[in-house]
Amino acid sequence: MTQHMTRRNAGAILVMAAIAATGSLHTAHAQAYPAKPVQLIVPFPPGGAVDIVGRLVGKKLGDRLGQPVVIENKAGAGTIVGASFVANAPADGYTLLISSGSTFTANPALNARLPYDPVKSFDPIGMVARVPLVLLANGEVPVNNLRQLISAVQATPGKYVYGSFGSGTTGHFAAELVWAATGIKLLHVPYRGSAPAMSDLIGGQIPFTIDTVAAALPQLKAGKIKAIAVTGESRATQLPNVPTVAESGFPGFSADSWLAIVGPHGLPAEVKATLQKALAEVAADGETRDKLVASGLQAAWEPANAVAARIDDELPRMRAIAQRANIKAQ
Repeated sequence: MTQHMTRRNAGAILVMAAIAATGSLHTAHAQAYPAKPVQLIVPFPPGGAVDIVGRLVGKKLGDRLGQPVVIENKAGAGTIVGASFVANAPADGYTLLISSGSTFTANPALNARLPYDPVKSFDPIGMVARVPLVLLANGEVPVNNLRQLISAVQATPGKYVYGSFGSGTTGHFAAELVWAATGIKLLHVPYRGSAPAMSDLIGGQIPFTIDTVAAALPQLKAGKIKAIAVTGESRATQLPNVPTVAESGFPGFSADSWLAIVGPHGLPAEVKATLQKALAEVAADGETRDKLVASGLQAAWEPANAVAARIDDELPRMRAIAQRANIKAQ
């Protein structure tokens, strides 16, 4: 009888275990990704271009995912703080990063011992925008295009300097790529941000600077400065009459900043697919594109594999220019 009861108990336990397992499977299936809010890390302070795009895209992404996308600013060390946080987060799709080429190609070119790997630490989701950069001149400088700038520098070597919004920033790299392509050299004057650099450009303390179109647009509209050339592969929507460096006699030249969303390496395939589909829909949304342009940016979508290829392509070029121009991290 004891053996009979034991067999009955064992059978009951197996049935209960099977029911519990079935319930667990149903629960897991019911909680398909995403089952809770998603955190989007912005490795810059509030108010900048990346923060603006993060909040705009995050809201639209949340609408499509059916869960809020919560923005958290983790600024510091040239995006290293925020990037490291995401690189070490669980690869479950609930912690993502939106950042620029600073994270994925500029920082690695300047620092061989980063706490993250630009390729191995992340799974790209997609690129959502470009941040056009423009070469600018003080209104009194007798230079109105890139050819004239080259001639002026060649005629008086060592006379001209240029400013940027920081040493080791994408603006600094883009300018040095321009000088390398054109065969001239200007002394770099780094500033801590766009505002002081722009102030000195307007005041004539420096003849040239390179900055984002978003930062330059108000001063250009007011006639306080001049636009020489944009550095991207195409003209900026906001400055349709300003040629690119490529159009100015240097075919194939392109050096602007871009913004992509990534997750920690090892995202489950179904999570990655969900995020990529939702982000592609956001990038194609007309309202999103209009708001990006209104903020001084360019709507630009690239899928995950294209982002990975972009990083692979840019890394050696950035390392080479950092070494040639002796660019150091701030």
